[in-house]
Amino acid sequence: MKAVIDTNVLLVANGGHGDVSADCEAECVRRLQAMQQSGTVVIDDDYRILREYLHKTSLNPPKGVGDVFLKWLLRQSGSARVEQVALSESAENVFAEFPDPALERDFDPPDRKFAAVAHVHPDKPPIWQAADCKWLDWWPALHAKGLRVEFLCPQDACVFYRKKFPAKPPPLVPD
Repeated sequence: MKAVIDTNVLLVANGGHGDVSADCEAECVRRLQAMQQSGTVVIDDDYRILREYLHKTSLNPPKGVGDVFLKWLLRQSGSARVEQVALSESAENVFAEFPDPALERDFDPPDRKFAAVAHVHPDKPPIWQAADCKWLDWWPALHAKGLRVEFLCPQDACVFYRKKFPAKPPPLVPD
């Protein structure tokens, strides 16, 4: 198992997203623990992803499963459990490796690094997404470029989408 993990997976696993279902939180916990047991996390070589994790979690003391996962991840530096890829950043959150220049302008700038990392990695690992509903608009274009977004909590993401974008038709979720 190999993946690029969006920060919201750690936050949901920490119980830091009060609006998600208990099933969503349990799935994020399960996935992070499975990754610790036998997976490989893909990050960028300038530690942009790790800095975001550090900014949004608590290490001392760790308070939740997402915090514990990050502590584990930091200890894996240099091991086969972490693969790093280089990103070329021409401006803040603008990456040459972003898979679709047309989509980039619609993409949340802080989320671009996840798509760029997945795209530049030779295995094109999936991007794990918990409950950020904006990815429901982005995944089809990413899929067209050979990337896969795994929604760990598709029902929750769809509920948030309908609340955030009530005038839009219901979103499609990848199989």
